[in-house]
Amino acid sequence: MVLAACKPRICKKLVSPDWLYNLINGETSEKEPTKDYKIFEVSWGKPLEYDKGHIPGAIHLDTNLFEREPLWNKVPDEELEEVLVRHGITRDTTVILYESETAAAFRVAVIMMYAGVRDVKVLDGGLKAWKAAGFPLEVRPNCPVPVKSFGVKVPAFPEFLVDTQEVKKLLSEENALLVCVRSWAEYIGETSGYAYIKAKGRIKGAVWGHGGSDAYHMEDYRNPDNTMKDLHEIERNWRQWGITPEKRVVFSCGTGWRASEAFFAAYLMGWENIAVYDGGWIEWSMDESNPIETGPPSRNPLEDPIKCKI
Repeated sequence: MVLAACKPRICKKLVSPDWLYNLINGETSEKEPTKDYKIFEVSWGKPLEYDKGHIPGAIHLDTNLFEREPLWNKVPDEELEEVLVRHGITRDTTVILYESETAAAFRVAVIMMYAGVRDVKVLDGGLKAWKAAGFPLEVRPNCPVPVKSFGVKVPAFPEFLVDTQEVKKLLSEENALLVCVRSWAEYIGETSGYAYIKAKGRIKGAVWGHGGSDAYHMEDYRNPDNTMKDLHEIERNWRQWGITPEKRVVFSCGTGWRASEAFFAAYLMGWENIAVYDGGWIEWSMDESNPIETGPPSRNPLEDPIKCKI
């Protein structure tokens, strides 16, 4: 089986600093948005990094507008629609997201896609890549201009996010997989990964989708410069665990951020039957009746990889 490559149309969802710089300066020769686009710097909480310097024209977005503790699930659909409208976003707005890293941007990107924003882009490598390219920053804050309506009932793509009951059903289906995008130590139950999550282990039946060294790093998905790794490499890692595009694939992590990054990678590959488990390990583990596993799986692909034709 030949590994999937990024489809040209979908590839434009992960954009480079050069592309964004040209867009801002009206120098792009492609048929890209020239008017109805908005740039957002995404972070948790107050705009501390944003206030130090941000990409020209960018508006700050607090992830707390899109998810809420204690489970850090997506806010209700009515509230989500109100947030989008308040920030000047309609279904037809081209939205470009970035962060100092990239995790928060991917989380918000998936929620916006779920809502129905047709063209959500993420800056590859985040603010670090923009700075590395030598492009300018501004410190003057930018305020959003609200719109009258989003333009479609939210959610337009409910299949992009699934809840606990859907995950339980998925685990019983033959041609479906729950993919755990956490560190190996989290996956086998050596650590919960978070100070605010006590339970250790994984959802019973979940396969490992690779991740990083801990809950806050994604080395298996990113290059040292913080850009996304080659999609072929990511897909090879998945195939070792039987994760393939013909299956229904739902990505899960602790609270949804890392799973969203994996989802976005699969989306760039053109995978169509994908989703994020919004509740993740935090919600699953809070219900003691939900089955969990610890320790290495009975067949460890790291030692006995699945043979496939590359």
